[in-house]
Amino acid sequence: MTVTMTNRDMMMTLGRAAREAQKLLALAPTAQKNEALMAMAAKIRRSGADILSENQRDLANAQAKGIKGSFVDRLTLNDARLAAMAKGLEEIAALPDPVGQVMSSWTRPNGLAISRVRVPIGVIGIIYESRPNVTADAGSLCLKSGNAAILRGGSDSFHSSAAIIACLQRGLDIAGLPRTAIQMVPTADRDCVGLMLEGLGGTIDLIVPRGGKSLVARVQQDARVPVFSHLEGICHVYVDKAADIEMAKAIVLNAKMRRTSVCGAAETILIDRAGAEKVLKPIIATLIEAGCEVRGDEACRAADPRVRPAADEDWGKEYGDAIVAMKLVDGVGEAMAHIARYGSQHTDSIVTEDEAAARRFLTEVDSAIVLHNASTQFADGGEFGFGAEIGIATGKLHARGPVGVEQLTTFKYQVRGSGQIRP
Repeated sequence: MTVTMTNRDMMMTLGRAAREAQKLLALAPTAQKNEALMAMAAKIRRSGADILSENQRDLANAQAKGIKGSFVDRLTLNDARLAAMAKGLEEIAALPDPVGQVMSSWTRPNGLAISRVRVPIGVIGIIYESRPNVTADAGSLCLKSGNAAILRGGSDSFHSSAAIIACLQRGLDIAGLPRTAIQMVPTADRDCVGLMLEGLGGTIDLIVPRGGKSLVARVQQDARVPVFSHLEGICHVYVDKAADIEMAKAIVLNAKMRRTSVCGAAETILIDRAGAEKVLKPIIATLIEAGCEVRGDEACRAADPRVRPAADEDWGKEYGDAIVAMKLVDGVGEAMAHIARYGSQHTDSIVTEDEAAARRFLTEVDSAIVLHNASTQFADGGEFGFGAEIGIATGKLHARGPVGVEQLTTFKYQVRGSGQIRP
């Protein structure tokens, strides 16, 4: 007689195994974790043909469903992206180990010596859509920070993620660490997402969603454990009257068109009315000639008849495609007011040679990442020197911005005494 394991039984088994593995990871020496990461990178390089073959299966399924180009771009792996994936693992290995770092220490008048020390969070559940590279990023960041990971990728990237997981688990084997430290939910059944949001009987300590608005909204609404997430990446570039024209053109083009599907892609361009005469037409032309649809206000449409009218909903929209909204504003104050009203506190940039305007923008814009004279596409853990990221957090508690190894730790207080008692 065959006994069928239910999804709940299966997920609870994953949770318990992750909890046991995490106890070992929390105590694993840095050298052992780094050995695993380097072995993972080597295995990904050796297994490139197999991973790309599985990725082709996912791409064929996606294209058969008629999925749009920006989604297919997120799903696609190639030699360059695999090389970047392996390099990211090696960069994480080279990072300082956050576990056990003393964040601060002091001695009280009574002689008690108090230290605040970094420790792993525990078991982290990562729920993501379409991006198979998240499998390597999330698994490796959790490992370096002493956390176990339960990964639930989207059904569209199921075969790609499984091939990558096999490489990660082989690296764990080589280093003598439990392969249950990084596990993948072995089914695309959506019921498993709900079970993870319940916390798997207390075995999951944190949920990190990476995906579209509907996924993140569901996680934020239903999760019974803490969540790191951002709902949308509604990013802005403000071109000030004191901007260098060539710099502004290059930054706007890169911020929008380098990869339109990433959460750091610019969705709205704001142009200072006082400088519009010199920059508006060139910026519009640069975008349109690169294949970007521009939706603008009346002034933008007057500058170039190819600009389509912007509707009210365009100002707070994450396109994830070669479409951008554009409008004129009266200086940095109105630009910041627009960002405060329509932005998602993700990433916003100012282009200007006016240091006072730049300082005001950097100080007053309430976003996780604020840039001066740089593209919003730098909103990435790798570009911050984190090796990779598990996501961009736009909340204000515990972590904000790219979530790397340090952000995947919490802390505890270690107190050393010499027999003190409290009067």
